[in-house]
Amino acid sequence: CVTYYRPLTNSRELKSYLHSLYVTAAQYNDPVRNPVSVICGGIDGGAYGSDVLSKIYSGLVALRGDGICFVNPPSTTVSETSEGWGWQTCSEIVFPIGIGSNTMFPAQPYNFNSFATSCEKRYAVSPRPHWVTTYYGGHSIKLILNKFGSNIIFYNGLRDPYSSGGVLEDLSDSLVAIQAAQGSHCLDLVPQNLTSDPKWLVDLRNKEVSIIKGWIAQYYVDLQTLGSTKLSINNENKLFSMK
Repeated sequence: CVTYYRPLTNSRELKSYLHSLYVTAAQYNDPVRNPVSVICGGIDGGAYGSDVLSKIYSGLVALRGDGICFVNPPSTTVSETSEGWGWQTCSEIVFPIGIGSNTMFPAQPYNFNSFATSCEKRYAVSPRPHWVTTYYGGHSIKLILNKFGSNIIFYNGLRDPYSSGGVLEDLSDSLVAIQAAQGSHCLDLVPQNLTSDPKWLVDLRNKEVSIIKGWIAQYYVDLQTLGSTKLSINNENKLFSMK
């Protein structure tokens, strides 16, 4: 561990690691692994002591397993997903999310200038905070999408804190919202596990597949109708030209 992990140089590194750990646990708090309950159970159990740092370590070990090194792992290649998401948040979707003074985390108000500086340093691009409303035409997703959107499923796992900003009700017949009270972030897209997936998750995925199959079937019906209409028009034109 000492050979491969960089030693902590300041408390900010530890705070940043724990912040990422807790946020990820809340976002991906699926009903099988239950990372939030695992962490909280470890903290409450206090297997490594009753002081604050010992309880934090107990929660960490409960989730990640017993070990002596967790923070500052060896540098590895950044995944395409992480790099792509970083690029998107800098070039398209600005998330003005800060931390207030009434949470479990140290207060950290959102600072756009600081965010812009980091984007310019990392990608040589300046963020566009109004890109979304400019591109889509306004703040009301219901009004805008009803004008040109169709065939979208908005899944929201209500365990995911981001669901509070999600689309939680149908916007039209083909702009469909599906809620999962025990679901987490993107759980419907996670590969199935035949041994551990709860029945409600299996049913939810089947519902989504059924909806998508319906869209595809309707597309071919419309395509066939369009072809018949064109054939009829062509025949009428031929008759007109013969006269």
